Amino acid sequence: MMVIRGIYEAYGVTSLNHGVGFDTAAIELLLPTYGEALGLKGKICRNWTLNPHPTLIPAIESGWVESMHCFGSEVGMEQYIEARPDVFFTGRDGSLRSNRVLCQLAGQYGVDLFIGSTLQIDADANSSTVTRGRLAGFGGAPNMGHDPRGRRHSSEAWLKLLKDQGPVSRGQKLVVQLAETYKKGGEPTFVDELDAVAVGAKSGMPIAPVMIYGDDVSHVVTEEGIAHLHKAEGIDERRAAIAAVAGVTPIGLRAKPEKTAELRRRGIVAYPEDLGIRRGEAKRSLLAARSIDDLVTWSGGLYAPPARFRSW
Repeated sequence: MMVIRGIYEAYGVTSLNHGVGFDTAAIELLLPTYGEALGLKGKICRNWTLNPHPTLIPAIESGWVESMHCFGSEVGMEQYIEARPDVFFTGRDGSLRSNRVLCQLAGQYGVDLFIGSTLQIDADANSSTVTRGRLAGFGGAPNMGHDPRGRRHSSEAWLKLLKDQGPVSRGQKLVVQLAETYKKGGEPTFVDELDAVAVGAKSGMPIAPVMIYGDDVSHVVTEEGIAHLHKAEGIDERRAAIAAVAGVTPIGLRAKPEKTAELRRRGIVAYPEDLGIRRGEAKRSLLAARSIDDLVTWSGGLYAPPARFRSW
């Protein structure tokens, strides 16, 4: 809800890439309900570079999605894709015409925003899914999750991140990192040093396996709120904004109430209340689909999920 209201609506995000995960899936399932209630259909989230996520079926069927260019396909989506050539790029035989290279280029240079989840974030917004005892792949995050300096075309969202108002200035791609302040098992997501630093050193890597570098991250979103890092003035203010949304993690406990209050007044930090969102409204019942069976129904029976995901 905070992402839709505080980022997609606020910045006018029309083209985007979602990383794979529960957080982004929830956003997709909130578009036909919460997004519809805000009157945002046709204004945001129209053009996607994305594999054909089944969790986007309700948004597609509700008229949110104009086009989707895919890196590859998803098992069970073949019949649905064939039935929607108005959204997907298909061939004469109705099969998906995906192109990984061109979609990576579109996701890097063409879209307004990348958003994805991570396992660890440090005080400077560097993030990684490489942790001690767990090596999770980055996927397309390093490519999509950075600000391409060669971009020369503008969009409403890109221009809202202008560095200055001088005669020669440039916008910035929105790169959003999503995370709960604590992971399962009580481990904090916000840490002083990424595990990736130690993993890289132990493995003899020339550099630490960082997924997204902090200087590319424009926003950090947690259950506490949104840190608009691109608005911060200097590294100390960036760190204060991150701490303000880091909860009771070691990083979050450094937040000073008076500084956080100032950042909220200036729009650098936004809590749900600042966005007109009631925390009690964030319920599972707001999702457009709450089961695999619901997704099949939304698809008119065309989505054929793998057997292990079926309840029938």
